Amino acid sequence: MSSSFPVRGTSSSEGDSQPMIDVRKRKRMLSNRESARRSRMRKQQQLDDLINQEAQLKSQNGQIAVQINLVTEQYNKVESENAVLRAQLRELTERLQSVNSVLHFIEEFSGMAMDIPEIPDPLLKPWKLPGMAQPVIANSNIVPF
Repeated sequence: MSSSFPVRGTSSSEGDSQPMIDVRKRKRMLSNRESARRSRMRKQQQLDDLINQEAQLKSQNGQIAVQINLVTEQYNKVESENAVLRAQLRELTERLQSVNSVLHFIEEFSGMAMDIPEIPDPLLKPWKLPGMAQPVIANSNIVPF
């Protein structure tokens, strides 16, 4: 009896194609595994690089913090010395004014002409001392002393 449907027989070419597909699958699986392994290695290297960069940045931050502390201490020291000098300037200016007043008084009542020096204007106005109007310029190159 003959059937109208074609009968599929197993030919040698079909039998050979199945092992071929298995070989390709195996190669693709191995290739995918190798690609995944390389990807994991790249990610691990990136993580290691970031960890090293973090350590370097933390070290730099520590060094900068030390420099800031040193500069702050020096600034506070200089500011303290300036406060002392300003107080001394005020005191000496007041003394000079007193001495000049006494000299003017003696000159007026004695009738003798005296060479009384004038007090320089900056001494009378210490907030207007020369050099005080100069702007403070920030420097990004902090050098520890």
